[in-house]
Amino acid sequence: MAQPRQNKPSPALSGLAPGVPTRVLAARVLAQVIGRGRSLKAELATALPTLDDSRDRALLEALCFAVLRRRTAYDAALAKWMQRPLNVREDELRALLLVGFAQLDALDLPAHAALSATVDAARALGKERQAGMVNALLRRAQRDGIPALPAREAFPQWMAEQIEQDWPDQAEDVFAASLQPAPLWLRVNRQHGSRAAMLERLEAAGIAAEASEVGADAIRLPVPVAVSGLPGFADGALSVQDLSAQQVADALAVPTGARVLDACAAPGGKSAHLLERDPSLRLLALDIDARRLKRISETFARTGVGEHAQVRAADATDPASWWDGQPFDVILLDAPCSATGIIRRQPDVLLHRRATDIPALVALQARLLDACFGMLAPGGTLLYATCSILREENQFQIEAFLQRTRGAGFLPLGDAYGHDSWAGRQRLPGEQGADGFFYARLLKKG
Repeated sequence: MAQPRQNKPSPALSGLAPGVPTRVLAARVLAQVIGRGRSLKAELATALPTLDDSRDRALLEALCFAVLRRRTAYDAALAKWMQRPLNVREDELRALLLVGFAQLDALDLPAHAALSATVDAARALGKERQAGMVNALLRRAQRDGIPALPAREAFPQWMAEQIEQDWPDQAEDVFAASLQPAPLWLRVNRQHGSRAAMLERLEAAGIAAEASEVGADAIRLPVPVAVSGLPGFADGALSVQDLSAQQVADALAVPTGARVLDACAAPGGKSAHLLERDPSLRLLALDIDARRLKRISETFARTGVGEHAQVRAADATDPASWWDGQPFDVILLDAPCSATGIIRRQPDVLLHRRATDIPALVALQARLLDACFGMLAPGGTLLYATCSILREENQFQIEAFLQRTRGAGFLPLGDAYGHDSWAGRQRLPGEQGADGFFYARLLKKG
């Protein structure tokens, strides 16, 4: 059995010059993500706690995200500038070179310090013989710049073609927006006070903040800050959540005291938002992965809504194994999807998502829709949502559901939720500063 990874820095890293451990960790994280198909989120969850300084943690994240957004351009530069390609086993060295390019190309870092720390990181990775090559390649990048590539080139061919087919007029904007850093959106907990009061707290703390015009509880920070520096975060008055995800609560329009099912609830942010608005809800937060229930419970505990909800590990596609037969007034189905709307937050989607994944996801979404609709009370509403921008998972999925399901209708949503997509609405990445997201509000006719 594989041993669990440790969150303590190795002795070899602890004695290095400032900045070097961060570059070493970035190379190791990216080698796992690019070379071994690991999740960026999972790798960062292991690596970040090994850095004590919040500035180093922020830099590690920034380096990894910058590399994954510009990887195709950096790979093209390596191919052009190297006489011989690196050995396939040199995944950490290749990743470190990409980290070096990102510092010079995408991040506002002093070039001398970036070069020095990256060359020292090569030595720390056991690449003493290649340190000179690293220095030479980074100096060339500094001198010549990284060749520009169209944003489309960062996308796998199948995905780019599908986006162009689904959104021909917006495709170029989608490509560009998906490669930009995402802004920091905050959600105000109404049980702790008004959004206006929170804006005053942020201003008093010297944090620039803007209220959203379309999200009733949403605040956008033009300049992101560390969560630890947010007044009210620790006691649950604020949460980090994108505007698109926050609008789920608006779209649901849950009646006071309703019986609610969040069918795919982890990590719990949307359920917490509903309970912050109305603690009288009888809410069940369900997730098929028992390991993710801890995240839901932690979210509920921090926001102070835990006593108002149930948390359960169960398969929403198999109600017979857990459902008590009592219909739900409102159901949220935030379905598993391709995540093509949140590439700016999960850039490894560009690496890991395959065209062959889509049919299986569509089939799972259909099973979830059928099972959840069967648990809905007459006159009740079901909100189907995804963070995808592919019509096959969204508009076409809902069209097929309505065609096969007797007694199913839909309730229109307004322009605040994005482009008209027949029975639903589709926001594309970057529009109103938010993530790509799909919403369809379904009605079970009485």
